[in-house]
Amino acid sequence: MSAEHPTLPPVRLRADAELARDALAAPLLADAARLARWAGPGTRVDAGGDLLDEQLPAAVGALGLDADEEGAFRAGDAWRLAVDTGLVEIEDGEGEDAPGTAAPGENLALLTGGSPRDVLALWLDGFEAVFVEAVAPVLDDFDDLVGEDGEIDIDALDWDPEAEAEFLEGVLGNLYLLTVSEGGAGEGPVPLPALAASMVVPDDMGEPTDDVLEQVSDAMMRLDEQFRLLEPIGLVEYQPLDEALMAEEGEESAPPVDDEDVTRYGMVRLTPLGLYGIRARMLEAGVDAPAVGDLADKGADALLDGIAGYPEAAAREETAAWLAGRDAVGAARELLHAARGSDAGSPLRRLHCQQTLSLVGPEAEPAVREVLDDAELGGLARVWLAERGAADVPAPPESMIFWLAIDTIAAQLEAEGDLEELQELIEGLTGRHGGFFEAAWRVEHPATAEVLEAMGRLHRDKATAKEARKAAFKARSRAGS
Repeated sequence: MSAEHPTLPPVRLRADAELARDALAAPLLADAARLARWAGPGTRVDAGGDLLDEQLPAAVGALGLDADEEGAFRAGDAWRLAVDTGLVEIEDGEGEDAPGTAAPGENLALLTGGSPRDVLALWLDGFEAVFVEAVAPVLDDFDDLVGEDGEIDIDALDWDPEAEAEFLEGVLGNLYLLTVSEGGAGEGPVPLPALAASMVVPDDMGEPTDDVLEQVSDAMMRLDEQFRLLEPIGLVEYQPLDEALMAEEGEESAPPVDDEDVTRYGMVRLTPLGLYGIRARMLEAGVDAPAVGDLADKGADALLDGIAGYPEAAAREETAAWLAGRDAVGAARELLHAARGSDAGSPLRRLHCQQTLSLVGPEAEPAVREVLDDAELGGLARVWLAERGAADVPAPPESMIFWLAIDTIAAQLEAEGDLEELQELIEGLTGRHGGFFEAAWRVEHPATAEVLEAMGRLHRDKATAKEARKAAFKARSRAGS
């Protein structure tokens, strides 16, 4: 039994308005906007759109930065982002080598007059531009790479753009997964060595070899540079690698992990804006990356199928959002209708239907009573009514009791929940019902044999487990006859 679950756990995103405010406050985008407002007819650029050297001091001053190398770099980065995102428009010069001029672009107005979605779309363009820069080669020996024709010898770079992009995408994907997974990092920071190792160390490797450890160290150095670039756009909060740990030329590299103070090796966490940005890239690449609230305006069938792989808290939040504003009777009818079926995923749908109905008030009672005689839904309907102290709840026939037991265990097996809880459920059922297996193997449920086999594996009493296995054999023989 295996329903198709989402590839990733659902992420809780902030409202668009909050994310847009975060985007506008990102240092790099804020600087780019300031330079776009500063740009005018006298602002000259080269053929690539970069500010001419003599313009840099004025740009640094417009940002209120110190007139040093760091200020010039920051102004240059902000200017390139302004050009890449359309905050600045470039007009080419008249001659081939004549400098061009710059002016505020149409997109600048979106930062103040656009909707939150407009701002976030512009920020995503900025994120993409910074990502491209982050995977670009590091030109330590630039002069050695320039040929006689003045062009950079790409082959001499030993740089694979696709591999570099794939590596950083993988790192950001792992960071995203650690952040959204139940029991993962959550909102806490992740050590840089752990991220590097997640991309380098094979899953089936025990103790990493020296060669693998060296690869982890190399990956950490590269990631340190990349996260320093990604932080100003608001994607991450980053505590850089302690420069004292970086090996001097001719010295041995520092080990990639120090149990005493792992923070010295770099710590990174995704911001709420970063979660939004990486999810957007994943969706564009066709990755199933759900967000809590995605199903609120969908039908009950989409809700019950969609939350199949959600952690309990996220599933409850999603169903509460789905129920909000819906008529109780209509919502209950829709849920019960969607819960029907004999396919492999139907037991889990019914379990989620029952859990969702637990959030619906007593006004849904008419819809629940309509299915009391339904073979698939009559059991959960009686449970719902009994939990609310409803009057005149008919006793279930024995066949319905055992069908509901099989269906419930099938759903729990599909959900792959807590093993101990499942064992307690199984042992409780067999303890309450004498001769459970003699009746259970006759149940007309598509999962009867599988459930009985699972009970034989999981029941901690050997004699009872043996009974379960015998019952499973009978069920399979009956189904094949």
